[in-house]
Amino acid sequence: MQKSIRDGVDMRRFEVLTAAAILSASAFGWTASPVGAAPGLPAPTDLPVSAQPFGLARIVSTTAVADRQFNVVVHSPAMGKDITLRVIRPADPSVPRPTLYLLSGVDGASDARSWTTETDAVEFFSDKNANVVIPYGGASSYYTDWISDDPNLGRNKWTTFLTRELPSLVDAEFGSTGRHGLIGFSMSGTSSLNLAIAAPGLYEAVASFSGCAITSDPIGRAFVAATVVNFFGNPLNMWGPLDDPTWIANDPYVNAERLRGTKLYLSNGSGLPGRHDALESPWIEDEGELVNVVVEGGLIEAATNECTRRMAGRLDELGIPATVNLRSTGTHSWGYWQDELHASWPMFADALGA
Repeated sequence: MQKSIRDGVDMRRFEVLTAAAILSASAFGWTASPVGAAPGLPAPTDLPVSAQPFGLARIVSTTAVADRQFNVVVHSPAMGKDITLRVIRPADPSVPRPTLYLLSGVDGASDARSWTTETDAVEFFSDKNANVVIPYGGASSYYTDWISDDPNLGRNKWTTFLTRELPSLVDAEFGSTGRHGLIGFSMSGTSSLNLAIAAPGLYEAVASFSGCAITSDPIGRAFVAATVVNFFGNPLNMWGPLDDPTWIANDPYVNAERLRGTKLYLSNGSGLPGRHDALESPWIEDEGELVNVVVEGGLIEAATNECTRRMAGRLDELGIPATVNLRSTGTHSWGYWQDELHASWPMFADALGA
């Protein structure tokens, strides 16, 4: 495991994060790219995601990279490009297994930066009866369908890819039982809930670690803008102008009723330093990084804590069961997401029959 907090806090981008969090997207003077269908793709419709037409995804290549680990390249017609997946196979793949998808934070994921390098996920799943799939890419994308191509981030149609193109392909290739789980953290903590809302019934269980489930009020929009500009994307190319109903359609708090029937796990730290925020932590390189994670990581986690509390309250108001773990300490960093991966697994194992 490499010593890094990467996805949670990056000092090189902190000024951008701070500016975007304070100002709304419109204050930057941004204008969206022309709204409409990307070349070669069907025009937007009001049909649910599962009912819209789409091309047939295909596996381009499969390469063994380690024991039980494979890099699988899948072509996405919706995005017009190849997407790499890291797939962790169970020790015994002789019978069908459920599939657990692990999404990443603002950096997306790669061979260098993902659940497999920053946590003990490979070891943890070595005795678990599940296929684990980690999509690479998606930096600053919110793993959502953008209304327009972006000059810096390109074409993002992640909701289509993850809910309509990919699952049946993975199920067939790796002998899945057809049961699916989804975990996201930070940026993808929002995405995991939105993907479940977009495709009811696809995921038996969903978890959000340190995510902000409120995207359409002024603070939520600013938080989204801070994340999207992290890799120099334009938030208006994602969900349109700030009064566009797409922002509300992608607000898990507003659309929480659509999570009914899905097993849910929400977690967040308080932002106060905890057991992983110390020089002896494997995620802390030196004193400078410790200050970085305690200060910036603490502020971000405190902000997502408020989001998580409000989302938990909304689910309670609606009578939708959820496991909620609000820790008294903990910053926005990998050590705590590893802890939550372990803590949430019993719920996933039960929901997925693993």
